[in-house]
Amino acid sequence: MIPQLLGYLASVLLAISLMVNNDLKFRWLNILGCVAFIGYGILINALPVILTNSLLFLINGFYLLKIYRTNEHFDLLEFEQGGTLIKKFLSFYQDDIKAYFPQFDEIRECDNIRFVVTRDLVIANLFVASLQPGGLAEVHLNYTVAKYRDYKVGKFIFEKEKKFLVSKGVKQLVYSKPVNNKHQRFLTVMGFKEETWNGKKVYLKNLD
Repeated sequence: MIPQLLGYLASVLLAISLMVNNDLKFRWLNILGCVAFIGYGILINALPVILTNSLLFLINGFYLLKIYRTNEHFDLLEFEQGGTLIKKFLSFYQDDIKAYFPQFDEIRECDNIRFVVTRDLVIANLFVASLQPGGLAEVHLNYTVAKYRDYKVGKFIFEKEKKFLVSKGVKQLVYSKPVNNKHQRFLTVMGFKEETWNGKKVYLKNLD
């Protein structure tokens, strides 16, 4: 019974890995699937299964090491309202944006904090917020393209470029309570805390 369960688990992990659109997640799921298959092969004494998945384990490990050792170039670039490139970006990703920020419609004139984060000169993130009196910035959009959702963009914004936000007068960042569990997990990892603001549940982070 245990070998069968281990074999099923391995198959599920490998199947899920083929459905993710993030290379880091793909490699980790693949490695876990390989480990499960190696255990399965040992239990049923199947040397070909053990050898094949040991080889795949090493290949995935090599690429994971390569991913973690790669020095990517991040940059933060402000943009003006109404730019053609930004409009095309929002239009292209509009369905995925709605899944994370269903209340976002368009960039407004009062959204006085606007920038993109590039990753090796490719737009990976679009950030839009309105700064309120007292230094509280209400974030309306902080959308990261699916393939770049490995927390590196978030760490770049909230840690490395924290000084940029502070220079704009931001003392606190507030998000409406996420409707997406993945987004909620992201905010928690980035140090946001669930609190009540203006009578509603939000996620808040102090920068000072």
